[in-house]
Amino acid sequence: MAYQETTTRSYGQRVGSSFKGIGGGFILFCIGTALLWWNEGRAVKTDKMLNEAEKVAVEMESVNKINPEYDGELIHASAVATTQDSLVDKEYGLGERAIGLQRTVEYYQWVEHASSESHDKLGGKQETVTTYTYTMEWVSRPVQSSTFHDPAYQQKNYVLTTAENATQWAENVTFGAYKLNESQIHSIRSMEPVVVSLADNQLKAWDKACRDIHIRYNGPLPVAAQQVVQNVVNTVVGDSTLAAIPDSVKTIVPDSVPQENKKDYDFVHQAGNILYFGQSPTSPQVGDVRITFEKVVPAMITIMAKVSGDTFKSYKAKNGKTFSVVRMGKQDMDEIFESEHSQNHLFLWILRILGVILVITGLKGIFDILSTVLKVVPFVANIVGWGVGVVCTVVGIVWSLIIIAIAWLFYRPIIGIILLAIAAFLIWVFAFKGKDKLKELARKRDLQPETQQV
Repeated sequence: MAYQETTTRSYGQRVGSSFKGIGGGFILFCIGTALLWWNEGRAVKTDKMLNEAEKVAVEMESVNKINPEYDGELIHASAVATTQDSLVDKEYGLGERAIGLQRTVEYYQWVEHASSESHDKLGGKQETVTTYTYTMEWVSRPVQSSTFHDPAYQQKNYVLTTAENATQWAENVTFGAYKLNESQIHSIRSMEPVVVSLADNQLKAWDKACRDIHIRYNGPLPVAAQQVVQNVVNTVVGDSTLAAIPDSVKTIVPDSVPQENKKDYDFVHQAGNILYFGQSPTSPQVGDVRITFEKVVPAMITIMAKVSGDTFKSYKAKNGKTFSVVRMGKQDMDEIFESEHSQNHLFLWILRILGVILVITGLKGIFDILSTVLKVVPFVANIVGWGVGVVCTVVGIVWSLIIIAIAWLFYRPIIGIILLAIAAFLIWVFAFKGKDKLKELARKRDLQPETQQV
């Protein structure tokens, strides 16, 4: 059942918050303006850098031996990235010859969700009803239930064990006769599962520790329930055909899990690349912990970078922007540049939209005081608030266009002039057309008494 809290803010508190909001709104307005200006310059510089790189890039047919002719050149090449380094997860005793070794930890926890609904009252007060709901979810870190608003859920969360996410990378990764630099190594994403195979004594020790924690929070396990669980596990593991076992039980041992590494205890389960702390991996309970192990294996990659001896570094364009690319599999040079241009333009529009939103939000924060002082009469305040919102939105868009246009005047004057013209047109429509509309409405209002007399 949902838990609700009701809070009330007085008229004076709301007016005080609006005055504080003026400062916050001004900061957002300035941040949005600066973001719009910086973003336009970034996009133009990136486009120029990509165009320059496209002109000077050369195809490297073979990376099987060091070729001094390519030293200092921006090259495009495809080959298998591989390593002889061995990586070890000392905490769990796993070792692999791999480019990378990754441990991902998840916790099954109660999570709090909040939704609020506010209502204005006569006299300027505001009543806010906040509803809190709770769901069990897999999360990346333990959730402190002591901070939950519902007292019934404040002691719900605990964990059977704790661990940290961890990623290791090989130091020596070769690309033919060349060595990849650290940034290139970290860009490889050829993930495969690592089969977990831990010693029985370690699993038993963890099982006992988890059992003790479970009992501390939930009380002793029923003896009959423990026996049923053990019988089901023994039956499933002992019968390779699974013919006489219901489908609901077969899910405990999925066909894709290698049977040679599968081990089950009451509170610890090892299967495939997963180490599970809890009573049942197929029916998680609060406190359960799931650890997944993966490795980055040798794979075909395509790179674009500047050759520097027997390794690579980023290409630096004349405008100072740098360029280095790693793609999984084989990709043509044209495909890479097309993709990079598309990403740049997408990022340009994302930041433009974000900048406009910040500008409009900042203006609304500055002028929100106009509607707040009228909150003693909610109906009037709502009308004024709507008008303030419309004006701030229009002014924010026009201001953003002006900033973008001025920025483009420095980089691409023709487009900048076009944008300034659009902004001027919007100002004319909003200011002069709006004034004409008001005059027309006033004239119609003056004519109404004469019509009624006739």
